[in-house]
Amino acid sequence: MKFIFTPISIIGGLIAGLFAKKLFEQLWGLVADEEPPESEHREVSVGKMLVAAAVQGAIFRAVKEASDHYSRRAFASATGTWPGQERPERE
Repeated sequence: MKFIFTPISIIGGLIAGLFAKKLFEQLWGLVADEEPPESEHREVSVGKMLVAAAVQGAIFRAVKEASDHYSRRAFASATGTWPGQERPERE
């Protein structure tokens, strides 16, 4: 069943990435009147750049994890098979 879920996961990940990008742009627009600073910009506050990167990373990760989890739930609901592990392994 994993090979059936893989394309669903890829498409869901792409959609989640687009959604996360738009969400970050909207949130950053509330913070600053300019685009988020990146390392390629010469005149940039390093602190502001690192904050932007951390916020962007957190948004991308949260949206990706939510998208993946709910696509797995939908897949399991449709097929009766969970595409992954039932719970985290113990260390």
